[in-house]
Amino acid sequence: MFFVAERRIEEAIARGELDDLPGTGRPLERLAYRILKNAGYVPPEVDALREISQLERLLQRDDPDAATHAKAVKKLALLRTTIESAYYAKVLARLAR
Repeated sequence: MFFVAERRIEEAIARGELDDLPGTGRPLERLAYRILKNAGYVPPEVDALREISQLERLLQRDDPDAATHAKAVKKLALLRTTIESAYYAKVLARLAR
């Protein structure tokens, strides 16, 4: 059954029926992230960046209490360090290629 579907897809490609689909020409990696995002999954880095943004907004407010402020500063430092170390590891991995 799989081969029937594959054959029909190949025939449609040969006829040019799939030439103008949305996303044609875009890298598959970007498309994969979009599919994951639509399914409710985002990479950990994106979640961390979102949390950093929320913490920065919290710290910009005029009225945070001292305990909340201190906790937010520590969490923000930890998240920034995590993001930076992940980025650094990716850069080193690319340079090692």
